[in-house]
Amino acid sequence: MTALAAWQNFYVILGSSAGALIGLQFVVLSRIASRPVAGNDVDASHAFATPTIVHFGTVLGLSGILSAPWDGIVAAAALWGLVGLSGVGYEIVVIRRMRVQSAYRPEFEDWLFHVLFPIAAYVTLAVSALAIRSYLHGALFGVGAAALLLLFVGIHNAWDAVTYYVFVKRKGSSEEE
Repeated sequence: MTALAAWQNFYVILGSSAGALIGLQFVVLSRIASRPVAGNDVDASHAFATPTIVHFGTVLGLSGILSAPWDGIVAAAALWGLVGLSGVGYEIVVIRRMRVQSAYRPEFEDWLFHVLFPIAAYVTLAVSALAIRSYLHGALFGVGAAALLLLFVGIHNAWDAVTYYVFVKRKGSSEEE
């Protein structure tokens, strides 16, 4: 039995939540998609909506990886370390997309929840993978904290997007009519 066995319920709950939120996000995005789209809204979607799905998918993937019946922890740590490094790379793409899009001027909260918190989570994953042999207990808590942070970031960002489309974009389109 590996050290991950004690985390089984945590990742079942986290993975189930992430999966449900991915489904909900698709429902919301499909409702929003029925509205006319301006050219710059597509760029904003790549900067703000796509990362939300990526974060939820990362949590779902981590939950699957960490719920698998591993014989040891090293292979799982290597995988979540790769997820962390990939996430940092993806966040560099997100930064570029946020700067290039012209539909919305990001505020501090946007940078915090779309860049800083996710980078912190992905770096924590990578560092936890490196620390697994020396600090097993702390590394596992690091992975759990990173996954939970990505889930909460995704929830925040999904809510932010919905309220933006409902209260800002909808208001703007009703004034034009």
